[in-house]
Parts: sequence; structure tokens; C-alpha cells
Amino acid sequence: MQIIILILSILLPPLGVALKHGLSNDFWINLILTIIFFVPGVIHAIYVNFLR
Repeated sequence: MQIIILILSILLPPLGVALKHGLSNDFWINLILTIIFFVPGVIHAIYVNFLR
């Protein structure tokens, strides 16, 4: 399951966050970051899913 979340965190960051945390504040923050610019969304998704 972790490898799927990692792949989705890179390809579709909000989906990767939503799978692990649901529609929480982390999801909405990641969605906004991904809409503004893709790279901050990826960094945030990896941070939220694997480093926190």
C-alpha cells in the first residue's frame, strides 16, 4: 500500500494525501498547492504521507 501512495503522491498529490488522510485540512492545503504550482504539492504530499 505504501508504494501505491508514494506513486500517487508523485503523480496526483491530492489523491495520495486523500487516500491516507481523507478529506482533512492536509488534503485541502495540498490541493491548493498543487493548483498553484505542481512541485510544492508533491513536496507537501511526500512530507505529509511519509515524514510526519
